[in-house]
Amino acid sequence: MPSVVGLLEQRELVARRRVDELREEADRIQAELAVAEWDWKEWAIARSRVGEVLAPADETEHGHDQADRTAPTADGQAEEASSTPAAAKAKSQVPVWREGLAWSALSVDYQRILKALADRARLGQGPMTCQEMAALFGMDVVPARVEALRSKAKRLVARGWLAEPAPGRFTLAAGVSGPGGGS
Repeated sequence: MPSVVGLLEQRELVARRRVDELREEADRIQAELAVAEWDWKEWAIARSRVGEVLAPADETEHGHDQADRTAPTADGQAEEASSTPAAAKAKSQVPVWREGLAWSALSVDYQRILKALADRARLGQGPMTCQEMAALFGMDVVPARVEALRSKAKRLVARGWLAEPAPGRFTLAAGVSGPGGGS
């Protein structure tokens, strides 16, 4: 029969081995994290350079909010992106609708949703579902596509561009009209 001290020594040995294994795994994960962080920084630099190249000249001449000039760092903090022109992100967010704001303030995807709903309102057909939008846009009517449209529509509702009179059914908000002036 083994002694109590012998059993304790065996358990201690097993525990030390497990601690060593966990430390090795932690070191491996830390190394992978460092590589991923470096990749993230390289991606952010590449994105800002693409934004500089693709930025239309007329957008770079206009002033933008300081909030549009921040970029997330690998640790999730906001970092000043002074080398990134504001035009690189000018349409990445949906602005809050106000009278006189043109549809051109939105990205093409959001404009397409507004146009579909404006056409539908003009024909007196009432609200539209995201499944109907997906079919209208020639997309595969699969959950991933429908949910992507729903996310965009919900964002437009939250910013005052659209109304949701019934769950999952969208229409232009009061005051929002054709693509010209936005009011």
